[in-house]
Amino acid sequence: MTHLQAGLSPETLEKAKVELKENPDTLHQDIQEVRDMIITRPDIGFLRTDDAFILRFLRARKFNHFEAFRLLAQYFEYRQQNLDMFKNLKATDPGIKQALKDGFPGVLSNLDRYGRKILVLFAANWDQSRYTFVDILRAILLSLEAMIEDPELQVNGFVLIIDWSNFTFKQASKLTPSMLRLAIEGLQDSFPARFGGIHFVNQPWYIHALYTVIRPFLKDKTRKRIFMHGNNLNSLHQLILPEILPSELGGMLPPYDMGTWARTLLDHAYDEESDYCPESYTLSVKDLEKDLSPKTMKRSQSVVEPGVLKRPEKVKSEEENMQPLLSLD
Repeated sequence: MTHLQAGLSPETLEKAKVELKENPDTLHQDIQEVRDMIITRPDIGFLRTDDAFILRFLRARKFNHFEAFRLLAQYFEYRQQNLDMFKNLKATDPGIKQALKDGFPGVLSNLDRYGRKILVLFAANWDQSRYTFVDILRAILLSLEAMIEDPELQVNGFVLIIDWSNFTFKQASKLTPSMLRLAIEGLQDSFPARFGGIHFVNQPWYIHALYTVIRPFLKDKTRKRIFMHGNNLNSLHQLILPEILPSELGGMLPPYDMGTWARTLLDHAYDEESDYCPESYTLSVKDLEKDLSPKTMKRSQSVVEPGVLKRPEKVKSEEENMQPLLSLD
């Protein structure tokens, strides 16, 4: 094990080896292979090329060198093409701060059974008079930048749950195709995170209509990991145990405090500019590391109360479990 794998638990080390093809013996060579490709894109300013940074892109693309480099290039290209969006990318920015306080995103304290961090969005909380959809996207990207520093999450990834309860048609009308495409490009095509599932619950008909608009921009892999649960929270609980979910999602925990994650970022002053980043869009996370480390994250417990949900004796891999429950195809 190299120093680059020092933050990984034995369980996650094995997962990285089996699922991602991560080999400690060739890790530095893999990183250098990606770094050597930078010369092929002189049009892009690669503002960070250290080993730890490149490693997260390799993990996101299962150590396919070419795909990892393409993601790295798209990461910086997206920022170059949307400079205004990345100016003052700080938790203290007024629009971002308000979006965070309204739970965009919310971040649950417990990990799921696969060690993934769960992000929750309660769509109806969007106060369109105070901040824009772009502010929400900025808040999500800022949050992911903080969390992706954790090597455990680089390997295990994330799950996103969007609750559309009470989301009005008027609110939905503000979600233009260009805005939705901006979000897809930023999250699917340009960020080194592994998303194991995107779950829609309580979605009205017009969200289905929006899905048909964005569907052509989604990769096949992404489409296969979008689950439309509607009002059937039992189907959500088959994939994410109710013990780690708030009551709004039919879980056993108290209602989610929307300001929890906002306080985490604000309390730790997650707004420091780094030396390699102009326009304040890449930030220091030294103060956050202790909160985001594997030691402070709790995996969901395997014990399930009788009559609630029976877990299989052997948990299947995420690829086996992640089959769409309701397809819009």
